[in-house]
Amino acid sequence: MVQEQISDYGLLSDCQSAALVSRDGSIDWYSPQRFDASSVFARLLDPAAGYWSLAPRGTYTTERAYIPDSLVLETTFSTPTGRATVRDALALGPGERGHDLGLASPHVLLRVVTGGQGEVSFRSVLSARPDYGLLHPLIELHDGHAVIHDGASDLHLQAQAALHLDGSDLYADLTVRSGEAVGLALAFRETGDGERPPLINAQRTLEDTVEAWRSWGAMHHTYRGPYADAVHLGSLVLQGLTYQPTGAIIAAPTTSLPEVIGGSANWDYRYVWLRDLGMTLRALWTAGCPSQVDRFVTWVTRTLGNLTATTDHVQIMYTVLGQHIVAEHELDHLAGYRNHRPVRIGNGAWRQRQHDVLGEVVETIHMLRDHLAPLGEASRRLVVDLANRAATAWQETDSGMWEARGPEQHYLSAKVMCWVALDRALRLAPLLGDGLPLDRWQSERDAVHRTIVDRGWSERVGAYTGIIGSDTLDASALLMPLVGVLPARDPRMRSTIEVIARELANEDGDVRRWREEQNAFFLCSYWLVECFEMLGEHEKAVRMFERISSHANDLGLLSEMVSPRSGELIGNHPQAFSHMGLMNAAYRLGGVRDSSGCEQDER
Repeated sequence: MVQEQISDYGLLSDCQSAALVSRDGSIDWYSPQRFDASSVFARLLDPAAGYWSLAPRGTYTTERAYIPDSLVLETTFSTPTGRATVRDALALGPGERGHDLGLASPHVLLRVVTGGQGEVSFRSVLSARPDYGLLHPLIELHDGHAVIHDGASDLHLQAQAALHLDGSDLYADLTVRSGEAVGLALAFRETGDGERPPLINAQRTLEDTVEAWRSWGAMHHTYRGPYADAVHLGSLVLQGLTYQPTGAIIAAPTTSLPEVIGGSANWDYRYVWLRDLGMTLRALWTAGCPSQVDRFVTWVTRTLGNLTATTDHVQIMYTVLGQHIVAEHELDHLAGYRNHRPVRIGNGAWRQRQHDVLGEVVETIHMLRDHLAPLGEASRRLVVDLANRAATAWQETDSGMWEARGPEQHYLSAKVMCWVALDRALRLAPLLGDGLPLDRWQSERDAVHRTIVDRGWSERVGAYTGIIGSDTLDASALLMPLVGVLPARDPRMRSTIEVIARELANEDGDVRRWREEQNAFFLCSYWLVECFEMLGEHEKAVRMFERISSHANDLGLLSEMVSPRSGELIGNHPQAFSHMGLMNAAYRLGGVRDSSGCEQDER
């Protein structure tokens, strides 16, 4: 088979797990139990690792879109004999509405075929390969029902069509005419859950799922700035990447989609980074999604534990359940996307020191201080502990926000975010109680600021660089005006912005993180948009924003990166960072004030 491009995939989510469905109606990635659990469909990473295709027999063309205000995907197939639509969704709990979205997801994948014009014959091929393609499962076939057995779980396929078994694959042929509908439902059950699931009315369950998404969207249509459609889709995507039982937000629902085709930077992004979580929640807050805030703070405080009792570094990432060990393994039996290994599960970066997360968490609590007021004891203790650590950590090396797997360095971004931790803690001081080391926080804040301004600057490059004392240009320097370390119009900061635009970006504003990088990083590209807006170059910022955003696929989804040459989407997909960057840049273009009070107007 010809490997689909990353842009061919749409996202389905029940706010506990995710699936990716191709333009041709093939579900090529699905981890039914949980975002970070093993897959049953992984053709995205190996042709033999499982899929579920549902498409007309013969030639056809497709058009697709999300049903408005939802992550329910509607694909229309046009054939020589007629036209029909497939609606795909991961079911939400019966009657779930608003902020309850995803709390009781039934782990059911729905596919409903509806005739539109003429007559269209479809074939469904379900080739489940549990445990990342390792298992050819045992299948029991019943009347209108099949059970796919895995050692740890079962999949129950219910179909309004005759099922046929060929080895470890299930087939069904069905024909629809105008007004007719045929439903299929695949339910996941852990072994020991008891009897098979009750009969599922796929059409009604899908309609209820659409209404559930719409009820959530109706509560979050408060943004009135520019690019409202893209912002609202971004909030839907971020909600779709939220593990609703805990409120944790994953970076992406996929693993090992390479940052460079043919390279080895293939990472598992199905986990929760404190850095991503803080930035993403700030985007959701501005989009009118404050329901995540209390649960985020609770999740963070419980997951981090008692920082006062340990001198260990603050871990940067966790599972959606808050588990600390995220051990990395390579799956040698999988060929990889476009035959590019390795395929990894887990992420070894969980062991790294990345000091920027200290500032991300404190910055988030500072931004949300009015909503959280009065701060609970756990939140107050968390801010104090993180600020105390930042007062020391800024003088230390770390692995940097890009998670370099070489020797630790004095990364500028780590110093910047340690400054943020101390600065925001000082601003929060009236809410934190008595006995605070305010003099130390202030002196260390001023010291790290002097280090950033004096030693972070390279006269040779004419810019602030990625590593203290180096000439290595890095797009992470764009963070400085965004968090208030320096105003964008400061002469050195202006020069930095212009040098990055000239040396790391193309004319469309697609920004690479460093000179040697092949592909552009969406988040950095949107940072550059914000910086030019802060310089007062509004028309330039708008042009860049629109060109960058035009790389989204036909559904509006953004991956981690894009090829500046071909426009091909690259990396894990869809990416929370990228949509968060778009949302924050849109707010900036519309004159929204950020948490640091930087030169913006109210929305």
